[in-house]
Amino acid sequence: MSELQSSMETSRSHHHFSPAALHILAFILNVLPGAAAELETENLSGLSTDPYKDIFVVRENGTTCLMAEFAAKFSVAYDARASNYVDLITEQAGVSIPRGAEVMGKCGNNESELQISWLDSAYSFTLFFVKETRNMSTRQDHSWKINKLQFVYDLSDPGHFKDAASSGRHTATSRRLSLFVTPAGRSFKCEAQETISLISSDHQKVVTIILSQIHIQPFGIKRDFIFSEASKCVVDEQEQLEETLPLILGLTLGLLIVVILSVYHIHHKLTASSQVQLPRDRSEYKHM
Repeated sequence: MSELQSSMETSRSHHHFSPAALHILAFILNVLPGAAAELETENLSGLSTDPYKDIFVVRENGTTCLMAEFAAKFSVAYDARASNYVDLITEQAGVSIPRGAEVMGKCGNNESELQISWLDSAYSFTLFFVKETRNMSTRQDHSWKINKLQFVYDLSDPGHFKDAASSGRHTATSRRLSLFVTPAGRSFKCEAQETISLISSDHQKVVTIILSQIHIQPFGIKRDFIFSEASKCVVDEQEQLEETLPLILGLTLGLLIVVILSVYHIHHKLTASSQVQLPRDRSEYKHM
């Protein structure tokens, strides 16, 4: 024990740290906890009352950093054998995300990802988000968008791809996508359907994705599990205007009718009071 203590004392006597080195060590110790941020992912689809709507959450260090709700349908074109087993015909397979799908995610300052996979990763759907800054004439405009979508599917799955002429996994990817552009610090919300076409590695076949009942926010979530103020899509705003326009027109027309009747009533009273009152009794004529 005495030998160990003397060794430690010798080590301390030979290693003197300068103030600059201590500052650097303190900086590294402060940075390391952030670098080791823990990511958690949760599939909350079971909380949705709509069986076709999925809810996914990515959390970093116990705080929500990405949240997405949507209903998704995938229509995949593939080559199938005809009844004569010689010719090929193009078929469409419908794929949907099942409850209990696995979730992975990545949160960053300017880039985020959400990946949903199922059936032992035979299928996966990945959304890529990016934050942008544009220099306007008077100010800087900060926004986020989806810049890429990717769908991986396996033609070996007979449950979806009946009589497929080929097998194996294929990847369908979007090209130069700019989807759901939203001001920074807000969520994107859209009840209407959004149709996106992807090009597959399977002989350039088309995979169509239909998203609806969308509510997504990949950046700037201020409260855990709660979306920030929503920025609605143009289609929803138009539909809302179409629903409220008849009511506005009806109220305006009713108010106009009330004003016209009021003006007529006032005018009628003023006209009646200005007219000469004729005597009702003949005896009153001699006094005129």
